[in-house]
Amino acid sequence: MIKTLSEQLLADKALTKQKLNAVEKKSQEAKVSTTDYLITEKIVPEEAIATAFSKMLSVPFLEKITEEMVNPDLLGKIPFKFLKDNSIIPIKHVGSLIIAIANPNNYQAVDEMKVLLSEQTLLAVSTPKVIHETINKYYPLEGTKEMIEELGEEEAIDGEAVEFGGIDEGDLLGMAQEAPIIKMVNHILFQAVKQIASDIHIEPQEKELIVRYRIDGILHPAFNPPKRIQGALVSRIKIMANLNIAEKRKPQDGGIQIKIADKAIDIRVSILPTIFGEKIVMRLQDKSKGYIPIEKLGLSSRDYKVIIHSINLPNGIIMVTGPTGSGKTTTLYAILNQLNKPTVSIVTVEDPVEFQMNGIAQVQVNEKAGITFASALRSILRQDPDIIMIGETRDQETAQIAIQSSLTGHLVLTTLHTNNAPASITRMLDMGVEPYLIASSVTCIMAQRLVRRLCPQCKKSFKPDVAMIKSLGLTAKEAQKITFYQAVGCNACSSGYKGRFPIFEIMQMSPEIARLTIEQADANRIRQAAIKEDMTLLIQDGIEKIKEGLTTIDEVLSVAANVQIETK
Repeated sequence: MIKTLSEQLLADKALTKQKLNAVEKKSQEAKVSTTDYLITEKIVPEEAIATAFSKMLSVPFLEKITEEMVNPDLLGKIPFKFLKDNSIIPIKHVGSLIIAIANPNNYQAVDEMKVLLSEQTLLAVSTPKVIHETINKYYPLEGTKEMIEELGEEEAIDGEAVEFGGIDEGDLLGMAQEAPIIKMVNHILFQAVKQIASDIHIEPQEKELIVRYRIDGILHPAFNPPKRIQGALVSRIKIMANLNIAEKRKPQDGGIQIKIADKAIDIRVSILPTIFGEKIVMRLQDKSKGYIPIEKLGLSSRDYKVIIHSINLPNGIIMVTGPTGSGKTTTLYAILNQLNKPTVSIVTVEDPVEFQMNGIAQVQVNEKAGITFASALRSILRQDPDIIMIGETRDQETAQIAIQSSLTGHLVLTTLHTNNAPASITRMLDMGVEPYLIASSVTCIMAQRLVRRLCPQCKKSFKPDVAMIKSLGLTAKEAQKITFYQAVGCNACSSGYKGRFPIFEIMQMSPEIARLTIEQADANRIRQAAIKEDMTLLIQDGIEKIKEGLTTIDEVLSVAANVQIETK
């Protein structure tokens, strides 16, 4: 009968006799058991160890722990640190209460868990990775009642009265047992990452403090910390962002780089003095997310061909337009990723650098140091680039340099704040750029918006009224061929939506549009010409996504209703 982990691993051929001899020697030197050494030093894969324990003890091996198996109330009975330190978790499975653990030889942890649960339990084995991921994902941190109680009832707290301690620990989740203010900030950040928020708003009011998360473009109230901890909360965030705690009358900008649940997160912090105190907005950027390939952006076949043709030209300007938060930077990086080859030199000027990409030189705008878009561009042109990306064309000077760069043989990518593709031409004319220069340098303009994606688990078909159909520019006959859906909301999404995707309006600089540009025609005439050349308007692309069952009428109208469809 097999009695030890090493014997079972030998039987499973997950470990050779020669390797085991070496392990036994090293474990003796380290003065730990062979089993502990095998686990801590990761000599064999986690799955092999879990499988071996399962066979030895005749207990189930859980390859994954699903949402249905997790009870947040049950989890909340056990201290977070205990669960994580011991790689142990209580779950419900097939009507039984089960303790899943990575190392069943940790008898003390199992016994303590049984005491805390006060119920009849069974044992199961899983890997540390699966257990930790489940804890990080489902541990109930939504309520702040305990944290608030720990802050005390009587004494007011200000920034100077709080012992903040160091912030050099790698994973914020490991700091859950620290001082209340630190725990509160950690809770705010962790919940934002857990809920896939893009921004955190901490807003002081006269008698309360409000925390809101922007999720899929919509702000959602999260909770209300007590007003009396406002100063301490702001001070803690300032310390993390390396800002001046004493300065409370001027706006400040900073950054935080942290790790939450094994995700590297970049946070841009903006602090603005208001009449009720300093308002904080934090923009979260998950560095672990890769770049989206162009083919995954959701472009129509016509738009995809236009983009691929434009980026393969040796020179010219490709503009991506839209309001703040419409996904322009993501689209630019998708294009850069496509262009990034060892045979080309790519340089970017950004404010700030939002993604770090290997193989390209990225310049951060720093106006205090005299590095503006325009000054950086002048220097970049002496660096022999093939492709230049300008984070934003803000003024005439930047626009002129971008145009001159394209005319001297460079491919230029940039963004502009306009409502649609044709309006970008009139915007550049308003900047004072000569029309013939626009016509000869701009090759393609992409306008885009982000719409929320329907949750596939709970979306429900419905029949829109006549007014809604008319607002999309559809006839009743056309609408009969479409299955429309509406958002419902379920445990997987809560709002009826899960994630966002872009809709596009892509215009090529054709001879006709170049002629209208030189004539300084208005945006409406340019749009009509582009429609005749098969340009798909934003609202039309949105209708295609509605037909595919990806989003709702309300979502498309919320971002594209101001663009009128006129007959060709």
